[in-house]
Amino acid sequence: MVSQYFWPENFRVNDLVQEWTKRGHAVTVLTGKPNYPAGQVFPAFRDNPAQFGTYHGARVVRAPMLARAQGSLRLVLNYLSYVVGAGLAGPWRLRGEAFDTVFVFEPSPITVGLPAILMGRLKRAPVVFWVLDLWPETLAAIGVVRSPRLLGAVGRLVSFIYNRCTLVLGQSRGFGASIAKYCRDPGKIRYFPSWSEDVFTEADAPPAAEVPSMSGTFSVLFAGNVGEAQDLPAVLDAAERLRDQPHVRWLIVGDGRKSEWLQAEVKRRGLDRQVLLLGRHPVERMPSFYAHADALLVSLKKDPVFSLTIPGKVQSYLVSGIPILGMLDGEGADIIRTADAGLTCGAGDGAGLADAVLLMAAMSPDERAAMGARGRAFAENEFNRNALMDQIGRAHV
Repeated sequence: MVSQYFWPENFRVNDLVQEWTKRGHAVTVLTGKPNYPAGQVFPAFRDNPAQFGTYHGARVVRAPMLARAQGSLRLVLNYLSYVVGAGLAGPWRLRGEAFDTVFVFEPSPITVGLPAILMGRLKRAPVVFWVLDLWPETLAAIGVVRSPRLLGAVGRLVSFIYNRCTLVLGQSRGFGASIAKYCRDPGKIRYFPSWSEDVFTEADAPPAAEVPSMSGTFSVLFAGNVGEAQDLPAVLDAAERLRDQPHVRWLIVGDGRKSEWLQAEVKRRGLDRQVLLLGRHPVERMPSFYAHADALLVSLKKDPVFSLTIPGKVQSYLVSGIPILGMLDGEGADIIRTADAGLTCGAGDGAGLADAVLLMAAMSPDERAAMGARGRAFAENEFNRNALMDQIGRAHV
């Protein structure tokens, strides 16, 4: 497994590796130092890196790299340092060892494919690349790169990587056409979606003590990365429109590159009572925060590339059995509507989100429970963890 991110960072790659070892595979993870999303190396790892050398039986090899820190330049250096660090540490520390497959986990950046391809060549092993974030489209969508020339260069890098992989897996069906623009052989493109970790099926978790208990409150919970793509300005627009509805509150669990902006903006708008910023917590604790939620919020910016994306939290939300509020376009919204598991509005539509919140809050508890139950049934059929694990295990490379 080649992944820039890994435990103790919260990513689905952790669950995948754990399942592989459970099924009897010998797994080695080539990763970096845990520093996502705050940009600083986790204190527990910094103080005792040796205790993070194995994960559920998998060996973890940490490549030297720079933490993300703050600013675009440092982020670029973070990406490049992992390429160099993994490109050197992987061949050296795994010298003389044989591997059946090199699997790449790519939520971003695409550059994670470079050390993976090197390892595939050295080990004469097939490379399977799981695309969870489309490059260069995402770079343009969030405004990180605006130069057509630079976007073209990134596109050539993407083509270089895809065409040297044995299989390229897309996390949504909509990804297929974009991947095919950079992959000469469409026959090696497959649809492989995310699933929900088992922890989200817990229905009896005690409510998190960090959240004040308030009777008669309708709580909308947003969980996950607080970044540019999640369009938090539109979410705050909805919260501001509902300022005079004291029974509505917003719980935001997570952090990211927009966390400081979000904190300042909540204060500037005078939304301290309506919007509770609860910070980042381990995935194992998320059911205790979900226990406070009457609805779960997923949002993405308005952009064609995001309309092709199924945010990973959608699967987790569905299986939790709690109704969903979606402010997004495309495949993510289609899933919520097809499952009849919640209410949606268009990406960036703060007014539409506010209306959806009021509409769902006016429903009876039984109506909301039925929505959540339909979502869970849909997830168990379409995003079944065991079935997907079987599918990836049968992939012929």
